[in-house]
Order: sequence, then C-alpha cells, then structure tokens
Amino acid sequence: MAGEKSEEDTVSEYLGQNPELAQWVDTFRSYSESNKQWVARREFILRNMEAFPTLEHGVPSSSLDRLLSLSMVWANNVFLGCCYPQAVMDKIKEMGDGIVVQDAPVHKTTKDGIQGRGKRSATTEGGSDSGGKRAKSSRKSGPLPQAPAEHQPFFNRLYKAVAWKLVSAGGFGPNLDHFEILRSCVESCKETMACVYVPLKDITGLPAGRTQKEGHVCEIRCQTVYMGTGYGRDEAAAKAMASKEALKVFQGRKVTVKICRRRYNGKDVEDLVLLDEQPRNQGFPPALSYPFQDEQLEEGSS
Repeated sequence: MAGEKSEEDTVSEYLGQNPELAQWVDTFRSYSESNKQWVARREFILRNMEAFPTLEHGVPSSSLDRLLSLSMVWANNVFLGCCYPQAVMDKIKEMGDGIVVQDAPVHKTTKDGIQGRGKRSATTEGGSDSGGKRAKSSRKSGPLPQAPAEHQPFFNRLYKAVAWKLVSAGGFGPNLDHFEILRSCVESCKETMACVYVPLKDITGLPAGRTQKEGHVCEIRCQTVYMGTGYGRDEAAAKAMASKEALKVFQGRKVTVKICRRRYNGKDVEDLVLLDEQPRNQGFPPALSYPFQDEQLEEGSS
C-alpha cells in the first residue's frame, strides 16, 4: 500500500535520527559490496546489535568482530550461495529472520535456506524447461577460472597494509595480537573478514597429530578467499591461532590467490586460497565452509 513504509525506508529513517550511529555503521561496508548487498547486511547488523550486550558504539571489541563476521557469513549465503556448517547456518538463519531481500539470487545449495524468505522476480524462478536446462548445464562447481585474477588486486593492497603494520609493531612475533593486526589491515582496505567456528569434535579429516576432541576450530576468509585455520580451547583462542597462521603468509615477498584442491564434507573441492612463495610440504586443513555454489556436492549428498 502507498502509505506503508518498506524496511529500507524504516532503517534509513532510523539512521537519519541517529547520525553518529549511521556514520559508525557505514565504516563496516566492504569495498566490493554493492548498494543492495550493503543495505541488506547493514539491516542484519542493526537488527542484531542488542544481542551483543558488551558491544559499544565506536569501540572495537570481540563482540563487534563476532557480529560483523556473522553478517558477512549471512550476506555470503544470501548473495553468493555459500555453504557453512549446519550450526552456523541455523544461527544466521535465526539472526536474519524477517529481513527481506528483494530479488534475492536463487542458489540450489540454499533453495530451502535463508534467502528463500526473500522476494524473487518471476524471471529468476521461471522460464521454459529448455532455458532451465541450459542454465543448469552452464554452471561450474567451485570458483571461476578468472576468480584469482579478480581477487589479486585487493590482496596486493592488503599485503602492503600488513607489511607496514608489522614494521610499526616491530616485526612478526608470538606476542602480537595477530587478529587485531589482521582485522585492522583488512578494514583499512574497506573489507571485512569472515570467521567460521566449529567444535573440534565435529571435524573430520584433521591432521594425524590432532587427536583431542575438546576445543574449537576457526577458519578465516576474506572476499571468499581462504586465509588460515586455527585450533584452540575456545573460539577466541582458535581465532587467535587462525589469525597467526594467516599472517604467516604475508612474510614473503608477495602473496598470490590461487585455486587449490581441499577437502570439504569428505569430498575434494576447488577452493580459493591465499599463498606465499614457499612450497607446501602438506595439504591444507579441511574446509569449514565452502563459499561457492556447487551442484556436484549437493547432488552427491542427496
């Protein structure tokens, strides 16, 4: 009806009445986000701030990092069809309840998932049978071949930011706040990291020496590119270790985004990975998330 306000209008009006909050929240927008993606993720952030009682406007904190990570995970699922562990999917589905994304993309791997509550255009869902078959046959599982080249410029900028940050901190070492260094550098490049946490007991395919079942695993990505995995007694310790592993990649003369083979849910998949120039003597840890639409995985598990 003409007199009804849309959710976007309501959010804009609220931010207009709270200019300091609006200015602060806008600093969380990623460099690569479109207006449509940012408006949706901004609403997710604003709706869930009260669920983090220790969060203070304008003050960096672990609660803020957690909220921003979940917002990126939610946006990646809605707009890119990213797959995550079921516990994570349940969490962001609950947090995103009520957010309507107009003409949300339709992804097979999440057809019954989060973005299903958004409004989609008839041209997205409809079409002739032959058109549907053509669309299905043209999909490629995993990242597109040109994806590394598309992401490389951002990570070149991030490499320079990390290099200067480490110089000012006296060099890479065990006593640094590795997550804070990585977070601040990523945000200075107008991006946000996505951290996924999974209990250690739920992970299959861990290295042979990792026999204990207590604790958590954290995986860090940025722009869907895998950066590092860490293990710890709790989520904070796992995040710190993952950040340390991610920063190690920046110790060489350059970093490179490549498509590599990894294990995800017991299957071999192609993933985007950030690498240095050093040869790897062993494979990568199993992926905790898979940020690429993958029909073969879905069909293989059905």
